[in-house]
Amino acid sequence: MLTQIADKLHFQSIVFPHCTRLDSLQATHITESIMLSPHPHGLPPASLRLLAMLFATLFACSSILCVEAQLAGKIIQDPCVNKASCHECIQTQNCAWCMQPELGDSPRCFRNSILNYCKEEYTWNPQTEQRMVINRELTRGGNASAAGGYGYGYGGSYESGYSSSSSSSSSYAGAYGSAAAAAASGAASASGEIVQISPQRVSLKLRINQMHSLNMRYSQAVDYPVDLYYLMDLSKSMEDDKDKLSALGDKLSETMRNITSNFRLGFGSFVDKVLMPYVSTIPKNLEHPCPNCTAPFGYRNVMALNTDTYRFSSEVSDAAVSGNLDAPEGGFDAIMQAMVCRQQIGWREKARRLLVFSTDAGFHYAGDGKLGGVITPNDGECHLSADGLYTHSVIQDYPSISQINHKVKQNSINVIFAVTANQHSVYEKLSQHIEGSSSAVLSEDSSNVVDLVRSEYSKISSSIEMKDNATSHVKVTYHSACLNSGSEIPTAKCDGLKVGDVVNFTAQILVTSCPTDPREWNQVIQIYPVGINESLIIDLQMLCSCPCERPGAIGYEAHSSKCNNHGTLMCGICECDDMHFGHNCECSTSDVHTGKDNDLGCRPDNTTQVDCTNRGTCLCGVCECEKRQNPEEIISGKFCECDNFSCERHKNLLCSGPDHGTCECNHCVCKPGWTGSACDCRASNDTCIPPNGGEICSGHGECECGVCKCKSTDEGRYSGKYCEKCPTCAGRCHELKDCVQCQMYKTGPLKDENDCAVNCTDTFVPIGEEKIVIDEEKDEQLCIFYDEDDCKFTFKYSEVNDKIEVHAQQERECPPKVFMLGIVLGVIAAIVLVGLAILLLWKLLTTIHDRREFARFEKERMNAKWDTGENPIYKQATSTFKNPMYAGK
Repeated sequence: MLTQIADKLHFQSIVFPHCTRLDSLQATHITESIMLSPHPHGLPPASLRLLAMLFATLFACSSILCVEAQLAGKIIQDPCVNKASCHECIQTQNCAWCMQPELGDSPRCFRNSILNYCKEEYTWNPQTEQRMVINRELTRGGNASAAGGYGYGYGGSYESGYSSSSSSSSSYAGAYGSAAAAAASGAASASGEIVQISPQRVSLKLRINQMHSLNMRYSQAVDYPVDLYYLMDLSKSMEDDKDKLSALGDKLSETMRNITSNFRLGFGSFVDKVLMPYVSTIPKNLEHPCPNCTAPFGYRNVMALNTDTYRFSSEVSDAAVSGNLDAPEGGFDAIMQAMVCRQQIGWREKARRLLVFSTDAGFHYAGDGKLGGVITPNDGECHLSADGLYTHSVIQDYPSISQINHKVKQNSINVIFAVTANQHSVYEKLSQHIEGSSSAVLSEDSSNVVDLVRSEYSKISSSIEMKDNATSHVKVTYHSACLNSGSEIPTAKCDGLKVGDVVNFTAQILVTSCPTDPREWNQVIQIYPVGINESLIIDLQMLCSCPCERPGAIGYEAHSSKCNNHGTLMCGICECDDMHFGHNCECSTSDVHTGKDNDLGCRPDNTTQVDCTNRGTCLCGVCECEKRQNPEEIISGKFCECDNFSCERHKNLLCSGPDHGTCECNHCVCKPGWTGSACDCRASNDTCIPPNGGEICSGHGECECGVCKCKSTDEGRYSGKYCEKCPTCAGRCHELKDCVQCQMYKTGPLKDENDCAVNCTDTFVPIGEEKIVIDEEKDEQLCIFYDEDDCKFTFKYSEVNDKIEVHAQQERECPPKVFMLGIVLGVIAAIVLVGLAILLLWKLLTTIHDRREFARFEKERMNAKWDTGENPIYKQATSTFKNPMYAGK
């Protein structure tokens, strides 16, 4: 019944996007129809009365809203009505397409709602559909006892139809009994497959710009398998590290087995490309590049992943070191081969894969191979010989960082860079560009390697981060509360997890645009935890087209009679062939021709590329202008070039409002008394004439749109409502200056009493004031001058009843007098005194210097060991000896 009422009134939606107003007669008729109709579905009279009251309220509210919207000029534009095809319509949010024949003037694309004018069987409004394809339960281990008590979902794979709106989240199908859960758990555990993410595969049909939420869960399984491949730099500087690793091999295995019993260990080594300038190519150096060294090599897989830990220690101990020339090593070649050679290395499908990269040097990357003449890019493929040597070391360049990152994601490998302290900063930055990798400081002899691997594995296993491979047309965002009990927050990563913890994630999927290639409307999106070879696969079908647009579907009819046999009926509209056009292909291109009056049909001239100014439909050479949502807005003209809503506005009113003018063919037609492009100007100049009469704008401006536009002259710039003011003009100041000087200050050209009395007394007598203040209401003018004594005097004047009144400042403002002679004498005296002070200071310093020099001279003279009258280097020819026995006799 409500649908029939809506059909009669052509409601577009429940919110009245066309702002359809019902008059009182229509409202009364509909209310009576509801009350007198047979009870639909057994509704009692009380319910009908309530329904009638609800409709009356809806009518009142819609009418008020329409009136307010029309008065404010804010009619909401419906994005659906202008869509010309079904696929364009459904690619617009909340729009539905009507395939109903003989629809009339109502648009086929409309906002779908409870009340609409299109019958349900003719409405195409696809909704989001989700169907679980595989949804096995999460497990806690690889045995039945562990998995049996951990039933979170269904065991095994299944298919179940499920449909939801765009705002609803995915829900797992109803609850099975405990017996069914146990049976499912046993089936899953019996298969030996561990499941850590649920669900595993989902089929999803999604419209553009409609967000869909998909719930998923993750739990780290107990005793999850771990593959650890130790990749070591075997250059000469790492010799002590190799010996230490050999000694700690058993301890490393024991530590990892405490974490998981399903543990395997492997070993590989690398040096660099056997080319100059990386290694020395002198023949003897190729055999023994350093003492007790073996021949250099690129990469060697020494030991594939296995459980024989004793062999690991033996292989590490037996591995010989080698040498190279430059500082960086060829570690990237080794990492690439260790990841992509899955069979040779022995990586398992269901296992946590760890690649420990140990070195004390930097790394070569893409482009460095040109130094050795290697220009072929790295292909990212496996090239290992039967004995585990990298065969393309001297053929292909080093891989790039992006290639390493791509292979890490593709093979779900966690790389741990165990490097020495001097290289840690470099590898820490590198780990930021490689997904799921980390870096740690290795001691100089690798003695902390066991603790390092254990701590880094703990960090990796206690954290989970969701990633995806969605294309640019699909946006996936993640929300999770992690282990908190609060509401979800936008995040794709959770930390602090333990074995058995279940983390719920909500993946919000949004198709932002439809690809141009229809083959890309079906995509496979993979959502996966970083470093784990498990994922949720989404088979996404983008709802970018309508079934009725494809041959053989309902609503598709080639050479339809409804299209006059000149077109194909698709989704209720005709797609005409190249020779016909029109709503029903009723027009032929041969009927539209150029006549003698250069009549081009729907185009004004031959330079125009669009029909009907792109605001109408060309039907047999005649433009049928489109209808606006607001019925008061009309597009008209032969080529739909005119309208009554695109004119200029003033204060948000079209043509300044209906009292000023009307909009006709994009231009305002003003009513009498108004002019201007927006009819916002008065036609008369009455508002520009001063209240006391006089010229328009006081003769100092022009009246434009009822407002004075003042002029700027050589005297100054005029202002004021009537251009009556001129603050920068001289006025009568110069005329009154001499009289004010002689009467108030006895100065100036008329300072003689007779001259002053003859020229000024009869004109005005100034009134003295302590300070001059202007009163603009009295139209007073301020005058400021400087006299012959450089004193400033101020006065003001005003004209009242043809008499001039002058108020002058009682005292002039004179600068203080300066005693110039005293300044000159003071400067001269200062110069003399400074000169004397400098001379005295010089004399004092020279006297002190002379006295110090004389004192130094006297001291040296006193220290002399010879008499001043003798020559110290002269010796006499005779010698005198005294007999001590006869001394004094």
